[in-house]
Amino acid sequence: MNCRHALPALLLAAVPAFAQETLPPLPATRGALLYDTHCVACHTTQMHWRDKRIATDWASLKAQVQRWQATAHLGWSEADIEAVARHLDERIYRFGAPGRRAAAQGADAG
Repeated sequence: MNCRHALPALLLAAVPAFAQETLPPLPATRGALLYDTHCVACHTTQMHWRDKRIATDWASLKAQVQRWQATAHLGWSEADIEAVARHLDERIYRFGAPGRRAAAQGADAG
């Protein structure tokens, strides 16, 4: 193979790798998408890790998501609130959302 043919093939092979490195990953869940779209501007990771955080368990986490979506007049459904709370629980808090606990117990039993 001569160099004139190798160079275009090399460039084409590099394009997908370059594109993957420069594009942000898509949110994996609806909860992540809603949070990243509506909440992350004010609620940084530091807010969730602060010593005096209000969310101390699954119920209070879900209540805070409900509270702030209402304050922001987002009009989220119960499913949206649940999705964002689950996203935060999986990503930061690790309280153990009800469905996640049941799935983990089922995996342990099997």
